[in-house]
Amino acid sequence: MSRRSWLHWGGMFSTALRSVLMHKLRSFLTILGLVFGVASVIVMLAVAEGASQTAQRQIASLGINNIIVRTVKPAVDGPINFRSFIQEYGLKYDDLRRIKETLDTVVRITPLREFVHEARYEDKTLDSRLVGVDPSYFEVNRLQLARGRFLEPSDLETQSNVCVIGDEVAQKIYPGQSAIDKSIQVNNEHFFRIVGVMMYRTPSAGIGSSLAAQDLNKDIVIPLTTDRSRIGEVLSKRQQGSFSRQRLELSQITIEVADRYQVKATANALDGLLAKYHPNKDYVITVPLDLIEQAQATQRIFNFVLGATAAISLLVGGIGIMNIMLASVSERTREIGIRRALGARQSDIVLQFLIETAFLSSVGTLIGLGVGVLSPPLVSYFSGMTTIVSPWSLIIASAVSLFVGIASGIYPARQAAKLDPIEALRHS
Repeated sequence: MSRRSWLHWGGMFSTALRSVLMHKLRSFLTILGLVFGVASVIVMLAVAEGASQTAQRQIASLGINNIIVRTVKPAVDGPINFRSFIQEYGLKYDDLRRIKETLDTVVRITPLREFVHEARYEDKTLDSRLVGVDPSYFEVNRLQLARGRFLEPSDLETQSNVCVIGDEVAQKIYPGQSAIDKSIQVNNEHFFRIVGVMMYRTPSAGIGSSLAAQDLNKDIVIPLTTDRSRIGEVLSKRQQGSFSRQRLELSQITIEVADRYQVKATANALDGLLAKYHPNKDYVITVPLDLIEQAQATQRIFNFVLGATAAISLLVGGIGIMNIMLASVSERTREIGIRRALGARQSDIVLQFLIETAFLSSVGTLIGLGVGVLSPPLVSYFSGMTTIVSPWSLIIASAVSLFVGIASGIYPARQAAKLDPIEALRHS
């Protein structure tokens, strides 16, 4: 580039900067629309991304390769044994055996049985969930120990009266002391010796239509064989003058499949197998892999809606720039006439105003990026929501802001270039 060209471009940039800085307050108010537009796009997408990632982590904690089958009470009451007046429904040990014998893709099966009971130690009580499991339960649910040990195969074989308790049980029933080797009473009749305390686990919200919200910190986990022998399979309930007895063998069966690409096919085969023996549909199958795919699809829609909503403020900011630049053309009509009379071409006038517009858009975008990056941590601090600023949200917000800003300056620039030099010189 020749020295003359450098001087030409340098003059244009200095003139543009001088024009913008001549009205500092007006220029600042002009770019506020872009500042808030860029910041709102980044913040809203950060909130959406944080919510989506939180939901996906909760689902992923169930295991991508897992299939979860839970007992549900059927809409139509199941068969009643009129000799004992016991209603039977739900998953059974025979189902567990059939799954093991039939489905070749299964590498691990974890049965579970749960009931809500009151836990007590001395004068401290807490409503807890008594969970009967086998040792694989802890690995399947990715649970970690704070103290002590997990249940072992020998505990199942001997039907030991031992348990592993959740963090909240330890904190509220045994405050300020170690719970290891102490006893805990459940339902005012059963005592278990504590051999382990689990680390705190963030409670999960309800996932899908079949998994209710769970707080594993309130769990008292015992061997499944101990649960079967001591608690029994028949539950008796007395409320509001009525008395009912229900037989429930298993509350849940978690099935781990060898390959994630076989999960859906295995779930279909499992549904067909269980349907033969459960005509009342007293079970529901949840596939975490399906839930994650649904969450990702929902996130894409959510991001589009939030991004489009926030982008409206960018459009408003662009209209603000166009309005100010049109006013600037009117104010500088005589200046434009002088420049045209001295030999400036229409393209030079257009370029002059576009440089000013680009300068305003760039400054507004940069400030908006700064505000947008600093705001999500404040949102997390005051609201407790998880926010994640993704690089692509910064790129999209910046690109749209610059495009809207510069595009808004094209019409005023063309209007300025079309002015008749003689009429412009007469303008006062």
